[in-house]
Order: sequence, then structure tokens, then C-alpha cells
Amino acid sequence: MNYTIRQFAEMFHATEHTIRYYTDINLLPCHRDGGNRRIFDEESVNWMQGITCLKGCGASIEEIKEYCDLCRLPESEENLRARYQIILHSREQAHRRVEEAKATARYMDEKVKHYEDILAGLIPDDSNPMTWTKETRPQLHEN
Repeated sequence: MNYTIRQFAEMFHATEHTIRYYTDINLLPCHRDGGNRRIFDEESVNWMQGITCLKGCGASIEEIKEYCDLCRLPESEENLRARYQIILHSREQAHRRVEEAKATARYMDEKVKHYEDILAGLIPDDSNPMTWTKETRPQLHEN
């Protein structure tokens, strides 16, 4: 099946600008129709799924491009090991993002409890930054 740039962007919750950029830097293959418009096929879908996964792990465009470039090279043990290293790094980034998300969720759980205590009249409302002083301002702490 073939997709227009609009259809393709919608499939991946991306902007048309992003899809154009990916094709322009040779991350994402596409074909052109008679009017020189980009047309995407199932191979494009495969590549975009890989790009989306790496991006979701926190990989930079440069890392994703390196991975895609390696995929286009002839198969070799060296090539496979290079791709493997990129995947290992991306996995580490994904796990780091999970831990950051967990820390954020714990912080927000504390905030919800704090607001519930305020709403229940157990503590005064100290949640508005406009009323904080240097002494009453919440201190940042690592989770």
C-alpha cells in the first residue's frame, strides 16, 4: 500500500515537516509520483517504526542516522556489532527515562497528597509560588 505524506505523518503522529526532514537527510526512504510528491510504502513504514522506536528511547538524530546508515551497508560482523552498540546505548537511555518518569510520578503523588491535605483543612495552603518567601519556598530534592 502507498501513503501520501499526510497519511504517513498521521500514522506516526508526526508532522509533515518532520517526515520531509527525515527523507531529506536520508533517514526515511520514499518514492516520488509524477508530480514529484513523496509517496511512502511498506518499506517506509518499516524504517519509520525503527526511527520512532530509537527516537522514543532518546536517541539523537545523529545516532538514528548512524544506525540507518549502518543498516544500508552490506552485512558484516563489524556492522552488526556497531548496530548492537547503538541499540545497547538506546536501551540504557530508555531505562534512564523510565527511572526519571518514576521519580516524576512519585513527586506528583506527593503533590497530590499535599493538595488533598490542604483541601481537607489539615494544613494551610502553601502551594502558590506567589506567596512563597525564601524561608517558605519548597526545597528541591533528589528522588
